[in-house]
Formats: sequence, C-alpha cells, structure tokens
Amino acid sequence: MTALVPSPAEVVEGESRYDRLIQPARVHGTLYTDPSIFAEELRKIWHKTWVFVGHESEVPEPNDYVRKQLADQDVVMTRDKDGEVHLLINRCAHRGLQVCDDKAGNSSSFRCPYHGWTYRNTGELLGYPYNKGYGGKNKLELGMGKVARVASYQGFVFGSLAQEGPSLEEHLGAAKGEIDRLVGLSPEGKVSLDAGWLRHQTKANWKFLAENETDGYHPQFVHGSIFGVAGSPIGALYSDNSTAVTRALGDGHSENDLRPEFRTFDEPMRWFGTTPDKVPGYLASMAESYGEDAHRRTVEGAPHVMIFPNLFIAEIQVFNIQPVGVGECVQYSTAVQFAGGHELNMRMVSQSIGSVGPAGMLLADDTEMYERNQRGVEMADPEWLDVRRGLVRETVDEDGFTIGAATDETAMRGFWSHYKSLMEADA
Repeated sequence: MTALVPSPAEVVEGESRYDRLIQPARVHGTLYTDPSIFAEELRKIWHKTWVFVGHESEVPEPNDYVRKQLADQDVVMTRDKDGEVHLLINRCAHRGLQVCDDKAGNSSSFRCPYHGWTYRNTGELLGYPYNKGYGGKNKLELGMGKVARVASYQGFVFGSLAQEGPSLEEHLGAAKGEIDRLVGLSPEGKVSLDAGWLRHQTKANWKFLAENETDGYHPQFVHGSIFGVAGSPIGALYSDNSTAVTRALGDGHSENDLRPEFRTFDEPMRWFGTTPDKVPGYLASMAESYGEDAHRRTVEGAPHVMIFPNLFIAEIQVFNIQPVGVGECVQYSTAVQFAGGHELNMRMVSQSIGSVGPAGMLLADDTEMYERNQRGVEMADPEWLDVRRGLVRETVDEDGFTIGAATDETAMRGFWSHYKSLMEADA
C-alpha cells in the first residue's frame, strides 16, 4: 500500500507514539501484538475507565454473589443484606489467596481456606483465628480489596478501579439511549441477564472483537452461508442498498442503526425475525404498557450497539468482552430476558443458543475471523490495517454524531479516536 504518512519507526517532532500508530485512515498492526501496548491498555483503559462487569439480576436476593472478571482482576459481585451491590477483589488481605472459589452462591460472608480469615460480603474483615498472635486485637484494619467505584444503569453494573473520573452516566453518554431502547422492549420496563452465560475463549486481541461488533461490512461474507440456508433477511440490512447507518456515538461507543430499514416495512417483530401472530401475548402486554408507542417500539426493535470498551448489545443477546493477554480474550454471552415478556424470552434463549451457543453458527464464524486476524497481524508485511471505508462520504446527523453507510468503517474510526485519547493521557 502506498505510504500515507511516515512509518511508526520514523520519529517526527511533536508526535506521540500513538500519533504514529493511529492515523485517520489506518492503524498499525503492532497495536494488536505488542505486549507493552497491552500492558499500557490495562493501566489506562481497563483499570481507569468504566468497564461492564455484570447485571443486577445475577444477584437478585440479599447475600447473593457471583464471580466476575474486570480485565485481569478476579472480582466477586455481591448484594449485601441492605440490597447494595458491591464488587470485591477476590483476594485475602492476609496472604493474597483467592477467597471465593465458587462461581455463585448465597452467603453473608466469605472465609479464606488458607488461614480462616473471614470477611463480610461488603469486604469488611470479620475476624481471624488465634488473635493472640496479633497482640490480642479483635480486628486488624484490613479487608478485601474493592473496585473503587461501582455504579449501574438500568441494572447493568459497571466498575472502575480509578478513585476519580467521569461518572458512569458521563461515560455512557449517548449510549444510555440505546440501553433505554432495549429496556423499553420489556412490558415492565426491566431486563434481566440471568439466563446463564456462555464463555468463549478466543486467541485474538480484544480490540478485534470490539471493532467487529459494529462492522457492517462483514456479515454478507462471513455469515453468508447461514443467511442463505435459513433464508434470513438480515444480510440485506448490511449492503450498499441498505438505508441503515453506522453511527459513532462518541467516547468510543457506536451502533449499527437498523431502524431506517425496519421503519420502511413498518411490521412489528420483523426485527426479531417473526410475525405478530407468533407472539400475540407479548404484543398485547406491550400495548397495555405503552399504548400507541408500542407499535413504534416493536417495529424498530432492539439496539445493535458497542459500548466502549467491552459491552456489546446485539439485539437479543449481550456480550461481555474481557482481555486475557495481548493475543487472547474471553467473550461471555447471554440471552436478554424481558420482564413481562415470557412468550418472547423463550424464543430469545433458543435463538441465542443457535447463534452463539457451543454449536452456534454466527459466533463460530466471527471467532474464526478474529483468530485469523490475529495470526495475520503477526506477519511482517503489510504493517497497516486499513480503516478508510466510507471516510469520503461520512456526514453528521441532527444530533451531531458522525454517520456512515451500513457497510462503512465509521464505528472503527470512532473507536480508535477515543482509544488514542485515553492512551495519550497521563497514567
């Protein structure tokens, strides 16, 4: 490819490392393969910004708990007796052992199996054996570590290891509206993520997954076989003839907005691949809850949005991306469940299993692409990955967001712009 600007090896006065690696139309392959960059990402992104961890519905009752990941941190999400949700670092304050071994359960306390130190499910140290060894003191000023800030929006729980920074709502920005759209498809205005999480280990850098989630250029090719076999109309939503748009929502968030296509047909439940006669109870409940607006909601459907850095809402399912190493990550997935939408919920579980389950057809396709991507960027030449598609035809919508066509790489450019701002910030 003809050089657009100096290569990363060429030092230009006043440029930062990331000025050279991230450019308007391309990004350098070492962003996916350099261990030092990955280590810097942990510090400046995963340990500093708001990261999606789980959902309040996973700990519905007082003293419920479930183990989660926040990048390289093993955390325990708990609900205390008063109903407050906490994120505890799964480490004993004595000798550093993992305190909680079970994946989930219900307990008001955790006892370290090594020396018997016991903690409340809020992280406070309750006691330890043989306190004479500590001068007879009843309690040392120690406890389990905690994720510095914990907040939720519409039940989605986020954590930040930084003591200070933007609020969760500031971080989410325009992406809040997409979460609201999802919740607004529940007759009771509430969703849960308690159908069980599938764990997909991927030999690829986490950024390949984040980029792919709102990449409308690949579905016709990567998923073409299943679309053909199933007679699915989804492929047509991602084509040069589609009226759908790709939108950069700011702060690294992005969406494939398919609503223009669904509005054209004006058919409730087309977004879900079904017809009103198949889910009459659900539609009746929606009409009772939202009146005339129920028609718009059930025509436009659920969002397809990537929330930086790791929450992907793909209409009927949610993904939680967590990095493991520079060339490895884990993607957790689960079906969305709508309160008051039993008739639809059963179908969502079935469809999620069919698309992202162990024998699912969509995620298997995507994972193959991620891993081939990773192997490819480890090759020496060409050095760059091109992200220019649609750059010459981008426009700005009425809300001030950059939009491109359904197959354009507008979302990727938005991702990299925000990524660069975080990586150039002081540690």
